[in-house]
Amino acid sequence: MLTLLDNAKAQEARAWFRDFRRTRPFWGGFWMLLGGVMILRVGAVSLDAAVSGGITSFGGWLTGGGLIVCGLLVWADENHKAVAGIIGLLLAIASLVVSNLGGFFIGMLLGIIGGSMSVAWGPKNVADSTEEASG
Repeated sequence: MLTLLDNAKAQEARAWFRDFRRTRPFWGGFWMLLGGVMILRVGAVSLDAAVSGGITSFGGWLTGGGLIVCGLLVWADENHKAVAGIIGLLLAIASLVVSNLGGFFIGMLLGIIGGSMSVAWGPKNVADSTEEASG
């Protein structure tokens, strides 16, 4: 009985996650989030050292953190996907100059891909595909 209950909860959670992925630019946000983490990890400067060093050493925290915030924003509110995607795209490009070559190009490329995917994403129109299947 316990196995059936856990299986039902797992199926319900999987269905919720599938609906979550399909109703917002999930992969764009994911790649921006991963790019931001990459930029932060490659910078590897403690927050105390970054604050005492001024804006030049704080750039990795700003670009990486900004990409993470933009990635979470497109997940939270798909209506602001274009604004968050463009800001994430600009932050990723700026990280090339500001933060260790944009996380050795990896974080920058992931941020550019995620920002582009977020801007280009459009919701799937379920009504059109249903009419085509029946007609």
